[in-house]
Amino acid sequence: MHKIMSIIAFVLIKTEAGKAFHVVEGVKKIEGVIEAYAITGEYDVIAKVEAADIKELGEKVVTKIHAIDGVHYTVTSIAVT
Repeated sequence: MHKIMSIIAFVLIKTEAGKAFHVVEGVKKIEGVIEAYAITGEYDVIAKVEAADIKELGEKVVTKIHAIDGVHYTVTSIAVT
């Protein structure tokens, strides 16, 4: 029997000024988001996201995260271990 694998990704989010905490709260409501935090540095928010496959991950990022008011852009990195 094969184990069903899932994908873990880290989504770095650049927000509009002053919107980081609002974006964190919105991201936390998305199914599959394991953790989300406001952070310092080049990006404003980081989210750890689990998805069944690349298609589902893309849908979460493009249709859910990008739809949150204040999200400017994202960079997604898939965990390889």
